[in-house]
Amino acid sequence: MNEALPGQRIDKWLYFARVVKTRTLATKLAQSGKVRINRQKTDNAARRVRPGDVLTISLRGRVLVLKLTAIGTRRGPASEAAALFEDLSPPRETLDAARSSAAAIPRDAKG
Repeated sequence: MNEALPGQRIDKWLYFARVVKTRTLATKLAQSGKVRINRQKTDNAARRVRPGDVLTISLRGRVLVLKLTAIGTRRGPASEAAALFEDLSPPRETLDAARSSAAAIPRDAKG
């Protein structure tokens, strides 16, 4: 049906890239609305992604920003999965520093 379109389903790619442990979890993540493709929120696990797309994923209390470099053909070893994307996520220390500085502002001064 959609095989004529280039690319790969987002849930399948998330599974092949080892972002989540199972294909079912990948489908649930895509349907939860916690995945953005090129800044556009999606809740469709069948949405196609292509090399060059940027995914923003809210997962386990942090934000992952991944630029697709390739389409997966299988869920292989971690080294193979790492070749599917470029990690553009901000360093964890930067996020922690931003949270702690926001917490230091008195509640009545926040707005």
